[in-house]
Amino acid sequence: MDIKSIKLTKVKRKIPQVSPGDTVKVSFKIKEANRERVQTLSGLVVRARKGAAGGNFTVRRVTSGIGVEHTFPLASPALEKVEVVRHGKVRRAKLYYIRRLSAREARLKERRERMAETAAALEAVGLEGEIAEPVADQGATEEGVEEAKETE
Repeated sequence: MDIKSIKLTKVKRKIPQVSPGDTVKVSFKIKEANRERVQTLSGLVVRARKGAAGGNFTVRRVTSGIGVEHTFPLASPALEKVEVVRHGKVRRAKLYYIRRLSAREARLKERRERMAETAAALEAVGLEGEIAEPVADQGATEEGVEEAKETE
């Protein structure tokens, strides 16, 4: 057995790319005694690391005035789902300064460029501004509709 084969890890492909400043909702498995359940944690991504082992990211949440940080390895089988709620506008790679700020001071502005990229991509495809027209019932004809109106 080669050390390189042990070192290779498979990062789940369904996990979106997270960056510092993003507000995320993370679902992960927890084992309690003999049962397993899925718990969610929503909070701010304080740091994101990339590396040979797949990388990891740290999420911070303040509940009842107590800050809780949890680090999630991207290659972990316990990680179920990561959903990016909003993208924050930040100028640092590590947001450790958020720890000493109050909840009001720790709010971040939303980054709009990714939404603009999505809108531009939709516009290029021609999907923006189109409203799906309702599909008429194939069994109904114009005469049948008129007869239904007359009977009412």
